[in-house]
Amino acid sequence: MGKEKLSFKEVHHSHSPKTTLWWFFLVATCIKVLLFPSYRSTDFEVHRNWLALTHSLPLSQWYFDETSPWTLDYPPFFAYFERFLSIFAHLIDPQIVHLQEGLNYSSNKVVYFQRVTAILSDLSLLYGVYRLTRNLDSKKQKLVWSLIIWSPVLFIVDHVHFQYNGFLIGILLISLSYLEEGRDLLGGCIFAVLLCFKHLFAVAAPVYFIYLLRHYVWGGMIRGFSRLLIMGGVVTAVFASAFGPFFYLGQIEQVIRRLFPFGRGLCHAYWAPNFWVFYIMSDKGLAFILRKLGFNIQMPAASFTAGLVGDSSPFSVLPQIKPYVTFIMVLLALSPCLFKAWKNPQPQMISRWIAYAYTCGFLFGWHVHEKASLHFVIPLAIVAPQTPEDARHYFLLSIVSCYSNFPLLFEAQEYPIKVLLLLLHSILMWSGFSAQFYVGAETARAPSTISKKKADEFGSEDSWGETVKKKNGFVIGWTERIYLIGLVVVEIWGQILHPLILGDKFAFAPLMLISIYCAFGIMYSWIWQLISIVKYL
Repeated sequence: MGKEKLSFKEVHHSHSPKTTLWWFFLVATCIKVLLFPSYRSTDFEVHRNWLALTHSLPLSQWYFDETSPWTLDYPPFFAYFERFLSIFAHLIDPQIVHLQEGLNYSSNKVVYFQRVTAILSDLSLLYGVYRLTRNLDSKKQKLVWSLIIWSPVLFIVDHVHFQYNGFLIGILLISLSYLEEGRDLLGGCIFAVLLCFKHLFAVAAPVYFIYLLRHYVWGGMIRGFSRLLIMGGVVTAVFASAFGPFFYLGQIEQVIRRLFPFGRGLCHAYWAPNFWVFYIMSDKGLAFILRKLGFNIQMPAASFTAGLVGDSSPFSVLPQIKPYVTFIMVLLALSPCLFKAWKNPQPQMISRWIAYAYTCGFLFGWHVHEKASLHFVIPLAIVAPQTPEDARHYFLLSIVSCYSNFPLLFEAQEYPIKVLLLLLHSILMWSGFSAQFYVGAETARAPSTISKKKADEFGSEDSWGETVKKKNGFVIGWTERIYLIGLVVVEIWGQILHPLILGDKFAFAPLMLISIYCAFGIMYSWIWQLISIVKYL
């Protein structure tokens, strides 16, 4: 009889969080494999060329090569990562890593190889999620896992369009996990590693600097100075290992020029839904009104998305925006968060602060890609299950972020995929948050046993009866509902009504409408996060 029964230890191990997490990853991997035959973006050729140049050329030529228009513009650690992958690519098909013959090579071998590397590199995301959630209760763990590992934006951006965001965000989450544990030196070191993989994550560097200075370094002359030297030495060592060879070759200026191509313009080709959308539309609106009033307003010769900085202004009325202006605006937007991090550096707040920093960078930064919304949506998934307010905010933000990336997949055969991913994600979020914040029948039967504050938190402020009716715990307000309905209206217009009514006229209008409408949602998220950080947290 004893042999027929599993021991408690065996039962516990069979249902361990690690095992469950691997099942989450396995389900995600199956979906990613099913997406293999889908849309192939130019990013496949970008990364194939980086495989080829790092494999075929000596390190001294990596940041000078112009064989392809898709030149290397990521920091050295990512170049080393491509060099590592090129070893296996060469074994699979030598043409993949041939600098000349491999140009625009798009056989199934190279595409499937790249898709597999994106899946395997997501192991860093898996580890980061595990470290950040291992001390949470089972219900919260599974909710966070579903929000991140099954993120529809990651599926769309990394595993259809193709990039390595999951790999890089995984490194960020690992860094945050160490900071939350109070292991500041390791957390700062891993963030330095991340910057040497992709420099655009540097938007959060001011928060890291202030937090680590106050939480790790501060505390007495001798102790503070020694810790400053230790942290400075570790970060310096990381950057030296990345950039040292290029510094030795006298190529730092060329590397920096590649990493920061400010001539690309204020906005990306498809306008990311941020503050600059409103600025651009205000300029166009003012120019239209002034022309109607008889003023001689010249049409701009420059573009928002291309051209050299300073050649001419792409604005008709409003002042030209230069890179340093966006830099100042990001810092100003960050300042309340930096003040909080200095005044009260709490490890449990670091994920919120970092997410807020990336929101500021997305809203006010220079030449922002719509894919950069991942930088704040994924960290916010960590805190979403903490309160009903966090959950409501995340529910809206996650949907807006996913929808704003729809234009990345513009071919008809991918349309059902992105719609289905968003719908499934919305249902998953709703059911997950409802289960997390379920009050229970006994609470509904005895409202006098809970505080008015708790009732307001889960239901309506109008009456106790309204709280009983909303005992499921997760509801969104009418403003959020109307906004989400508006997303459906925008999509119906772009997909059906615009082609039906206007045909090929104003072909850019549906994309512009998506960008503008989603920008309202991202602005709402930024304001919500700012108020939460300043007033309540």
